[in-house]
Amino acid sequence: MERGKMAEAESLETAAEHERILREIESTDTACIGPTLRSVYDGEEHGRFMEKLETRIRNHDREIEKMCNFHYQGFVDSITELLKVRGEAQKLKNQVTDTNRKLQHEGKELVIAMEELKQCRLQQRNISATVDKLMLCLPVLEMYSKLRDQMKTKRHYPALKTLEHLEHTYLPQVSHYRFCKVMVDNIPKLREEIKDVSMSDLKDFLESIRKHSDKIGETAMKQAQQQRNLDNIVLQQPRIGSKRKSKKDAYTIFDTEIESTSPKSEQDSGILDVEDEEDDEEVPGAQDLVDFSPVYRCLHIYSVLGARETFENYYRKQRRKQARLVLQPPSNMHETLDGYRKYFNQIVGFFVVEDHILHTTQGLVNRAYIDELWEMALSKTIAALRTHSVYGFPVNQLFDMLLEIRDQYSETLLKKWAGIFRNILDSDNYSPIPVTSEEMYKKVVGQFPFQDIELEKQPFPKKFPFSEFVPKVYNQIKEFIYACLKFSEDLHLSSTEVDDMIRKSTNLLLTRTLSNSLQNVIKRKNIGLTELVQIIINTTHLEKSCKYLEEFITNITNVLPETVHTTKLYGTTTFKDARHAAEEEIYTNLNQKIDQFLQLADYDWMTGDLGNKASDYLVDLIAFLRSTFAVFTHLPGKVAQTACMSACKHLATSLMQLLLEAEVRQLTLGALQQFNLDVRECEQFARSGPVPGFQEDTLQLAFIDLRQLLDLFIQWDWSTYLADYGQPNCKYLRVNPVTALTLLEKMKDTSRKNNMFAQFRKNERDKQKLIDTVAKQLRGLISSHHS
Repeated sequence: MERGKMAEAESLETAAEHERILREIESTDTACIGPTLRSVYDGEEHGRFMEKLETRIRNHDREIEKMCNFHYQGFVDSITELLKVRGEAQKLKNQVTDTNRKLQHEGKELVIAMEELKQCRLQQRNISATVDKLMLCLPVLEMYSKLRDQMKTKRHYPALKTLEHLEHTYLPQVSHYRFCKVMVDNIPKLREEIKDVSMSDLKDFLESIRKHSDKIGETAMKQAQQQRNLDNIVLQQPRIGSKRKSKKDAYTIFDTEIESTSPKSEQDSGILDVEDEEDDEEVPGAQDLVDFSPVYRCLHIYSVLGARETFENYYRKQRRKQARLVLQPPSNMHETLDGYRKYFNQIVGFFVVEDHILHTTQGLVNRAYIDELWEMALSKTIAALRTHSVYGFPVNQLFDMLLEIRDQYSETLLKKWAGIFRNILDSDNYSPIPVTSEEMYKKVVGQFPFQDIELEKQPFPKKFPFSEFVPKVYNQIKEFIYACLKFSEDLHLSSTEVDDMIRKSTNLLLTRTLSNSLQNVIKRKNIGLTELVQIIINTTHLEKSCKYLEEFITNITNVLPETVHTTKLYGTTTFKDARHAAEEEIYTNLNQKIDQFLQLADYDWMTGDLGNKASDYLVDLIAFLRSTFAVFTHLPGKVAQTACMSACKHLATSLMQLLLEAEVRQLTLGALQQFNLDVRECEQFARSGPVPGFQEDTLQLAFIDLRQLLDLFIQWDWSTYLADYGQPNCKYLRVNPVTALTLLEKMKDTSRKNNMFAQFRKNERDKQKLIDTVAKQLRGLISSHHS
């Protein structure tokens, strides 16, 4: 019993152990199951354990199967959904792949652009930095360039100021640059260069005034003579009659009218040209004859450089040497009067220059220096006169010589005024003078004798009909007359002789000099219609002013125009000739413009289409003619009418030539219809009256040949033409049979060029027969006419 109980107890114990081992196997990690299994094999009941293990496995299989059976439908559904998801996932994968590819492709350009942007930003920073640096350097470079320009143009004193600003203001800001160091090194050289050049200019100035001191002195002598004459006029004024008063008024006019168009004097190393002083109203002073700027410039430069004392000593030393040369008379001075004149002129010229220097500079020369030179001049001049004085020179030969060179002097004046007129005409704007106030209006009327009541009534602003060259030319003619008078003042001529000389010279000025100048302007290639119209208006007013020039000469010579030997002025002829030349040029110019428009004509002579408007080129041409004739408002009516008629005739002739030219071998009725529209546009222009003064349809007659020819062909009215030919009242009187035949030949066989009318071949054949019949009859008319 006990043994049985013990066996049962061991069996229970073994079963509990096996149960424990099974639980341990179920709950233990696979890596740690070795010791557990070992404990099974160490025991003696491993067979029973295996049975329990098999039983446990079967139990678990049943549980799994039970669980799988419970969840099978869900599993199947899940697999089905998973398969669907796999398809969508594949699509998504493809989309992601495609999107990634596109992103990579687009991103590649973006990366490149970003790299370029990076480079641009870098360049931008570099450029910005460079600009900042250049902004610092540019003022320096600009100042240096300004300095070089001033040196090149010999503006040395401003160059010295620029150099000072460059050195003390601009260069210190960029001193670390290499080019600035080069500039700094050049500054002393530039100062010396300025100093040397200014001294060279001074030497040229001193040499020039030494050579021209006699001219300066001669001018000063003339000033003294002029002052003496003025004093005499003042003293004699109470005894002068009304005629002499008119002469004085004439002088006054020229004293107050100094035109800007007078030729400017030329500069020659500090001395201005004084050879034409006989032509001027007033004798200029030393400051007008001598350019003292080299002295002032050199003085300022040496003062700035701290070497003023050196400059003063050099100037005074050189002028003392020149004074000794001037005061030394030539050995043959006593032989001619000119010798004495030149000697005194040189002395006077020397002291005129020194007096001007004394009063225009501060300390370059002083009164003590001038007095010292004057004392030396007095002693040497007295000694020279005591040695060379000769009295009783006859002067009659001098007057005879002046009379002999009168014509030569007149030619010289004419050459001078040819340049004046040329400058006036070249600088004129050929537009009416505008005035905006009463003062401006009176100024123009004061310069040129013009009176127009209607213009005076108009409110400001308003315009004179003529351009600025009218008062300028008028005043220059008066100045020429005065220049001739000045030459004859001391020749001991009678008033009649003076008057005759002035009138003859003035006639030469008008008929040759001024006439040539006007003709040259009119014949210029680039002159326009507006300028030509203004020239006609201007010459009309200048022609009317000739009577005032007659009165002017009468006033200054005191010779009445009724005198038997008085020469008449030929100004009216000059201005009429110029006006006629301008009119002819207008006609030619208009025709050339018409030809230029006609060159743009582009007719399709084989067209079958019927147009409904005129050609563009012709519309533009008519618009040009309208605007052109609108400018002819102030022209004489006959001129405007002639220009308009000439233009219309030329246009009609050119259109006829265009229609009949040999290059146009064939043409259609459609082309003639278009051509007819263009001719109608021309006729409409003629009917509109572009220029007043034509009677009824006079202007349309210019296009009558074209009109009758086109009507004949468009209306195909050959029966009337052939029946009435040669009769005075023929409908197509202006149509020449040769012209009609030429145009008809161009229309033959045109239909054969176009297959559109194949179904009308019989009609075409009939038409060709008709054309051949008409052509044959036209040839008969031509033959009979020639026979």
